[in-house]
Amino acid sequence: MDEDFIKLAINEAKKSFKDGEKTPFGAVIVKNDVVISIAHNTARQTFDPTNHAEINAIRKACQKLKNHHLSDCTLYTTCEPCVMCFAAAWWAKIPKIIYGVKLNDVVKKGQREIDVNCQFLNEKSGSVVEMKSEVLREECLRLFE
Repeated sequence: MDEDFIKLAINEAKKSFKDGEKTPFGAVIVKNDVVISIAHNTARQTFDPTNHAEINAIRKACQKLKNHHLSDCTLYTTCEPCVMCFAAAWWAKIPKIIYGVKLNDVVKKGQREIDVNCQFLNEKSGSVVEMKSEVLREECLRLFE
């Protein structure tokens, strides 16, 4: 199932290019194996640097579920969340994050990111967010080529 949800995130990330975004990130939030929200980056089109895929997906999921906590959801994303997106997931109490490529992979491809991995943030926050990386890594990495 993880691969299926990452594939949805990959397809969503491709929409970024159609919208004039230059950052191919996609995110999906799932609850009980049902997609609750799906989103991609919209920072350029909305003139809002916080509109990353994960933030957009979290906002949509919270609105749909009418709750600011997503403690029974999983976040799937094409790339390891940045510091801001990890913090948003942490505040939303998302217990599990599954992603395709690591931040340092996209930094090497020229993306402007703060190269601080989620494991470090997880430890610093005293959190127990379960993380799984490199699901469909090659497919996610191709988004940045």
